[in-house]
Amino acid sequence: MVVSKHPDDSIITHALGSCLGITVHDPVAQVGGLLHVMLPLSTIDPAKATSNPHMFVDTGVPRLFLECYKLGAQKSRVELKVVGGACSKANPEDDYFEIGKRNFVMLRKLLWKNGVLIKSHDVGGTHSRTMSLHVGTGDVILQINGVKSII
Repeated sequence: MVVSKHPDDSIITHALGSCLGITVHDPVAQVGGLLHVMLPLSTIDPAKATSNPHMFVDTGVPRLFLECYKLGAQKSRVELKVVGGACSKANPEDDYFEIGKRNFVMLRKLLWKNGVLIKSHDVGGTHSRTMSLHVGTGDVILQINGVKSII
């Protein structure tokens, strides 16, 4: 997880397969943050959750919001964008654990309980993604197989 209040900063994460990349951006305060989560629930490994809470949706997302709030972001203004959540197998029928899907479901439940909506997302499929957040503008650049787009 990285947060910033410097408008010229870009924050990037690579290799989002079943993992999720989650950005929070406040356009007024020009505060942004990006979190790369691997698993939906911290209860599967409490020791790991204590040492690295950012690897889980249920413990990482609240920390992302709190750190952005500390830099001046306000809940009423934040925009949330999500990338990743792909099937980790070439054949989706072989993806027994459905980690990507479960990550996105857990995120949506958590956000719903807290009254936060997702502005845009690019999730699912079978391809890995790279994403970056430009803190000043809030633009999220998505790269899939060398092709870039803004979400």
